[in-house]
Amino acid sequence: MLFGELDRLPSERPAQASAVSRDLDVLLVERASSLRAHPGQIAFPGGRIDAGDHTPVAAALREAREETGLDPDGVEVLGALGVVPLEHSQHLVTPVLGWWREPSPVRVVDEAECAAVFRTPVSDLLDPAARGVTVIRRGGREWRGPAFEIRTETGERVLWGFTAMLLDAVFEALAWTEAWDAGRELPLD
Repeated sequence: MLFGELDRLPSERPAQASAVSRDLDVLLVERASSLRAHPGQIAFPGGRIDAGDHTPVAAALREAREETGLDPDGVEVLGALGVVPLEHSQHLVTPVLGWWREPSPVRVVDEAECAAVFRTPVSDLLDPAARGVTVIRRGGREWRGPAFEIRTETGERVLWGFTAMLLDAVFEALAWTEAWDAGRELPLD
């Protein structure tokens, strides 16, 4: 999870939390529609730990470079969060939090992995009008999770699933969350 300062247009909306600058953003990717797992979803750059990765931090920086062209030398790693088990995929994920102190150009490096790379203002994510929940019903079970409506170069999208859950948890922990309608369901395409 990489936060930085926008180098283009800041959010038009100031966040209620005074600690949140209109320039603060987060790096996201749109996964390629051809991928077997989570095709077309909005996500953080990242992936599996390879044999050459000594730590989850090394894996996160390598994956971000491979997916977005990010220069890891410009990232100050703030730390790794606790391991998060994902029930559906059975993966264990170690989120890595970083500050992009020297932003480098980012782009789609491998079209087989990513359809788009973009930076989203945190203030836009905190906007109560952009918040909601997604509801997944499978096998007689229901999963409700936080979601965000975002604008990307490919249009309006819903950020949901693990990425939304993690952003929501970080915003809550930092006391940045504004009151939003947790009953508002955002449809998934």
